[in-house]
Amino acid sequence: MNKEKSKIFFDKAKKMMPGGVNSPVRAFISVNDNPFFVKRAKGAYIYDVDGNSYLDYVASWGAIILGHADSGLIKEVIDALENGTSFGACHPNEIELAKLITEAFPSIELLRLTSSGTEATMSAIRLARGYTGKNGVIKFRGCYHGHVDSLLVKAGSGLATFGVPDSKGVPYDLAKHTHIAEFNHIDSVMRIVEKNKDIACVIVEPIMGNVGVVLPESNFLEDLEVLCRNAGIMIIFDEVITGFRVAFGGAQHIYNIDPDITCMGKIIGGGFPIGLYGGKQKIMECVSPLGDVYQAGTLSGNPVAVRAGIYVINYLKNNLHIYDNIADYGIKLKKAVCDIARDCGVPYVVNNITGMFTGFFSDNPVNDYDSAMSSNRKLYEKFFKIMIEEGLSFAPSPFEASFITLSHGNDELLKTIDAYERMFKRLQ
Repeated sequence: MNKEKSKIFFDKAKKMMPGGVNSPVRAFISVNDNPFFVKRAKGAYIYDVDGNSYLDYVASWGAIILGHADSGLIKEVIDALENGTSFGACHPNEIELAKLITEAFPSIELLRLTSSGTEATMSAIRLARGYTGKNGVIKFRGCYHGHVDSLLVKAGSGLATFGVPDSKGVPYDLAKHTHIAEFNHIDSVMRIVEKNKDIACVIVEPIMGNVGVVLPESNFLEDLEVLCRNAGIMIIFDEVITGFRVAFGGAQHIYNIDPDITCMGKIIGGGFPIGLYGGKQKIMECVSPLGDVYQAGTLSGNPVAVRAGIYVINYLKNNLHIYDNIADYGIKLKKAVCDIARDCGVPYVVNNITGMFTGFFSDNPVNDYDSAMSSNRKLYEKFFKIMIEEGLSFAPSPFEASFITLSHGNDELLKTIDAYERMFKRLQ
């Protein structure tokens, strides 16, 4: 496969950006490769500057659900652009987007739009501290909530890839207020709560997506909610990935949880930068200008991103059957892939839920951080490179989710299964 132009662009980029990238995992370091540079994307495919096409399972890290460059979305965005790119002022479409989201997520009574998921989680933590008057935060090892100082402690995704549990530049005075629990192990949360009376909130990805997909087991989320209620601790659901991805009402709808605050991003902007945090009215009324918890942003509620979000959410709302279609695609893919892996004698397990999945090179079930980290990284590197040759793009890290869009149809499913079969035979 020719990637000469991509290499030239990467060499130029390294002279102007740290590592040649604007987000660490894009550097392909964990798979010992150089990144390809994308020229355009359409439907289920992306195309690089060298003319190679890839069936895309990254989907802008979950932000794309309709498929790349959806024609209806493009028309909506063009109409929005003709009215201006940024107002820095109130506009009616903010209300429309808020209405759609609060109808889909009953736990959200008031919300505030931001420009990213990181802004949303940062603001949610500040709000929880302001509302409770406490400082402590409990997060789960491997969960990633953006590059917020107090949350960048034993995070997942790029940090797990590079084996760096903490980032330099995070003051100890902030990090000391962050307590690390183990996902799917409620006893680890109980021990922290018993020893610390200054816990403001627990923040959690209800479905882990940044060490790969790890689903909550048995009554883990229900037990977590009860524990928080009894201890007077706020529960924050980080649904930046799962919101509108796994169900129209997010993971909290699937697992019947009523979080105090929810954070979202990705899909609610249709591929444009956006995020939000929202929750119970009495909590959200602590946010300025009503309360003393300050947060602001010039591009919050950007008119183009908001119009894009309205289009995408309305599409999903009016076509709820698509969730069954995406789920069916994932189920068929998982069964076929696991059958082939077993026949080839390759240790491989797949965790999946509607719209997202991860394959781990492991003999054992993956249900927490440790079991995810024990998967074979070298085999993933080989998998990644073979799939690139096959014309399929997966995340350049074993610790990420793969995503299915509405543009992934039967032809794409068959192409993917065929590529997996050839890949596993090469790994035998």
